[in-house]
Amino acid sequence: MSEQSSFNLSTELPAWKQLETTYEAVGKTLKVTEEFSSDSERFSKFSETFTNYDGSKILFDFSKNIINDKIKNELVELCKEAGVEKLRDAMFSGAKINETEGRAVYHVALRNRSLKKMEVDGQDTAAEVDAVLQHMKEFSEEVRSGRWTGYTGKQITDVVNIGIGGSDLGPVMVTEALKSYAQPGLNVHFVSNIDGTHLAEALKGLNAETTLFLIASKTFTTAETITNANSAKHWFLDSVKDEAHIAKHFAALSTNAEEVSKFGIDTKNMFGFNDWVGGRYSVWSAIGLSIAIYIGFDNFEAFLKGAEAFDANFTSTPLEHNIAAIGGMLSVWYNNFFGAQTHLVAPFDQYLHRFPAYLQQLSMESNGKSVTRGNSFTNYQTGTILFGEPATNAQHSFFQLVHQGTKLIPSDFILAAQSHNPIEDNLHQRMLASNYFAQAEALMVGKSAEQVEQEGAKGGLIPHKVFSGNRPTTSILAQKITPATLGALIAYYEMVTFVEGAIWNINSFDQWGVELGKVLAKAIGKELDVAGDVSTHDPSTNGLINQFKEWSQ
Repeated sequence: MSEQSSFNLSTELPAWKQLETTYEAVGKTLKVTEEFSSDSERFSKFSETFTNYDGSKILFDFSKNIINDKIKNELVELCKEAGVEKLRDAMFSGAKINETEGRAVYHVALRNRSLKKMEVDGQDTAAEVDAVLQHMKEFSEEVRSGRWTGYTGKQITDVVNIGIGGSDLGPVMVTEALKSYAQPGLNVHFVSNIDGTHLAEALKGLNAETTLFLIASKTFTTAETITNANSAKHWFLDSVKDEAHIAKHFAALSTNAEEVSKFGIDTKNMFGFNDWVGGRYSVWSAIGLSIAIYIGFDNFEAFLKGAEAFDANFTSTPLEHNIAAIGGMLSVWYNNFFGAQTHLVAPFDQYLHRFPAYLQQLSMESNGKSVTRGNSFTNYQTGTILFGEPATNAQHSFFQLVHQGTKLIPSDFILAAQSHNPIEDNLHQRMLASNYFAQAEALMVGKSAEQVEQEGAKGGLIPHKVFSGNRPTTSILAQKITPATLGALIAYYEMVTFVEGAIWNINSFDQWGVELGKVLAKAIGKELDVAGDVSTHDPSTNGLINQFKEWSQ
């Protein structure tokens, strides 16, 4: 069992048992509207404001959640008994809390812009991390300024990032979220899917003379990434005809110098990162090079500093007022006591349209586990199913289920008070904000049969217009989505995920669940390369493979 874990199953903890009792006695019948009526200080009591390093603020309003003082205190006690603070401190000290892989979990060291000592295995990481960042700064500024040119001397106009998983989702999300900071005339494209369509569409209209490829693979052996990289190289060479020019148009985000060199990339243009950086946490590392090129290194550094500032909040704030701890506790409260299986994240911001997709990997790859750190199968639910789309579009698709469905769906709503595009005298932002406030209020207050009847509905129509209300939301209100704000928001969800995993006593930092499919795919790939039917699998898989072979010829 883990040194950080003094228990095995979370259900063994006294605080867990107390919460079960409290849920039955209070929680499942608690009405948030009644709590507001009886406590005029509820909003301020259950809200926390984060102040970033640049003075900007983010308000986290937890007051519309199904909690009261007693429940919150018991959730805090659960955190303490589960050793959340102890595990947090171990992570920030560089301890190898990813025990199944024998690794530290130290992505927090990547945003250590104060350059304080942060050690792994007795070695300070600050200088090494900063050296990579300075290399990224030099390279990104050369590309942005036009000093870095293609083989014909033309300035780079398009950057294509080829990766998958964390090597793709983070850069895609951040470049979209911070698009307003981009340099005009410099475009980024992302290829991750092994489906050839993804690469083919990304390359349409690009000029080999002005295109730079970033190959993002720590080992430089990831099957999908290297297949796409080789196809991109072939596309480039079809136009260029000379492999010597690869060095001017390809860079590697990798640590495998041998494979990078074999590919034809000059190892001077290789940007490494350590094995204590998990893929879904790698946006802060060299994997963020496409971001630095797109928005500029100063903005990328502000992004890192925003996350670093939130890290400081997480490590120094008592659990009672610890923003990420509260978010994680609430997730456990709904998942394990109310039986909620999903969590909605709805950004009221078009630039954040890829944010839920990014959080899906962060949350579900981290906490989609059924074995504890004590090597026992859990007897409780872990890992919520996270989903989301930007509002107001989402209101016209799946919000019906959130409001009137049979499932409890705890929701996070995110809004910036200031828009990057305040068109029509800011009319659009005011309409967006009105929906942000109204949706959270409607989910809480609902609408009774009496109200529906007073509005003129009659007979059998009445129940169709009733809203039960008491559906929990957390409202996150930022001043503006800046690089620093985005960094802090990502760090918030990282730490929420951490707190969930710590309470569930699972290892949030390995991902063995992705391995089996990869292994089987390699074996099947060999079978697809040769003629003839296969019979080595179950009847369904055999039938599908053989039909594919027949139809694909």
